[in-house]
Amino acid sequence: MTETEFIEQLKSQSRASYSKLLDDFQHKVYATCLSFVPNKEDAEDLAQDVFVEVFKSITKFKGESKLSTWIYRITTNKCLEFIRKKNTKKRFAFMQSLTRRDFEIDRTNYFTEMNHPGIILENKEKSETLFLAINGLPEAQRLVFTLHKIDGKSYQEISEITKKSLSSVESLMFRAKKNLQKTLENFYKKNK
Repeated sequence: MTETEFIEQLKSQSRASYSKLLDDFQHKVYATCLSFVPNKEDAEDLAQDVFVEVFKSITKFKGESKLSTWIYRITTNKCLEFIRKKNTKKRFAFMQSLTRRDFEIDRTNYFTEMNHPGIILENKEKSETLFLAINGLPEAQRLVFTLHKIDGKSYQEISEITKKSLSSVESLMFRAKKNLQKTLENFYKKNK
């Protein structure tokens, strides 16, 4: 079956095509979510949200890109939206804490929980430091870096997913590497 036929079956709400879509993409979507949101439960919830969105929006899919690219675009958008909300809640809690004495701030760092199956490091502290450094990158750099280095996407695929030019993706990747190098250099100099 061609991709076009498969998409038509999805649009006609065929149960078998939905099942095949889940079989083909569930692990990839979950791994991508876990790359952005290093908490298993949240990554599972996000992956589920992605498929709900895919099923609701499949009729809007125009075929201007591959189906996988469209699904990755939805995945990265859901993840970035989740991270923005998480950061907004932390800022709001901090602002409330300034005005109310009885408000308790969650001082744990959300991005230190490491559960990504693709990242196995002997020393958990190193992986936490790396994820914190990645999370500290500007959003566009973080997106490109995560898709390329953690999810293994080519620059061309990232260009299609993010709707950025190839040269823009390359530039973002270069800046992300430089920023990470600077951040990690400083961390290791302090912790010698």
